Amino acid sequence: MKSMSREQRLALSATKPVPPYAIDPALTFYCPQENVTAFDEPRIRAFMAHLRSDYQPPAPVIAAEKAVLLLLPCTKTKPYLLSKEHLHINRYLLDGLGFVPIGTPDYPPAIAEALPEGFPLSALHNGLLQHGSLVVHRMVVSEPMGIVPFEYIYHWRGELSLVSRYDDPGLFEHRGASVCTWRKDNTATPLGNGKYRWGVNERAAYVEAHNRYSQHMAAVLKRLKPYYHTILGYVAPKMTHRSFLTSAAEKAAGGLPRARKTGQGSGQLIGVNDLVPGLVHVVPDAAEQAEALAALGKRLPYLSPAGRSGYFSTGGGIATALVLPEILAILKKHLQTIERR
Repeated sequence: MKSMSREQRLALSATKPVPPYAIDPALTFYCPQENVTAFDEPRIRAFMAHLRSDYQPPAPVIAAEKAVLLLLPCTKTKPYLLSKEHLHINRYLLDGLGFVPIGTPDYPPAIAEALPEGFPLSALHNGLLQHGSLVVHRMVVSEPMGIVPFEYIYHWRGELSLVSRYDDPGLFEHRGASVCTWRKDNTATPLGNGKYRWGVNERAAYVEAHNRYSQHMAAVLKRLKPYYHTILGYVAPKMTHRSFLTSAAEKAAGGLPRARKTGQGSGQLIGVNDLVPGLVHVVPDAAEQAEALAALGKRLPYLSPAGRSGYFSTGGGIATALVLPEILAILKKHLQTIERR
């Protein structure tokens, strides 16, 4: 299978946003090298600078008796809240745990019309959630945006938000196509069927982009931490979002790489919890993942060990493990424990 050109990749990206949102070609990043250049894109640079220096949480967070910052992963579907992953997580928070939205969402009418059957309209709410004395503020871990507050998902500075008009599959090597064959610095090796293995330039750029994202997230979250009782990172096992947040010890426990070989040797992958130890409580941790996998085996005893592992990693074909009842129950445990303290 012939490699795709950038124009062909753009055509695929154009299918991901839900109208009225449309892909912005300047906000597409298909390989690690392009992720490095993303830091110089003017709108991304301005968005990141705002989060690092000027952003303040919504007033109810500041006034809350107890607030949690819940970090969720970005998704290929834009806006995020229409993705399968966010729909299932948000429905669980609302219908399963009884959280109530605060304030008025600002989604365009067409987004409500695109809501799949079976999900409450409140699943599209991008404001705060409250249960008793506990207020939950949601943000998204994103490449290339870094950290995206939910209140910026639909609009940013009076316009349809740039965070719903980008596409960035460029740091996900396991997908096999996160390469830019049109670039002069491409060193990826073709494996056939449109798949590639990263070369030294891709790995070096991955380390650079990974660590710059982690540094940005650490700066933002450290500044915001005084407003929150806990920062919970609800991110899938084995994924880059988890790597951004976790320390070297957490990576080792969870089976994540701690370094990548580059042309200059081995590049260490630095996470938020390396830079500010203990800043983010990342769940499910390695022990919780093992417990959830065992519970899944009891719920679906007909699955072989390999089948169970595959089912676990894809959330039963829905998205990731984050949508499984066994993993959602872990999120419930953490939120309820925080509320009781």
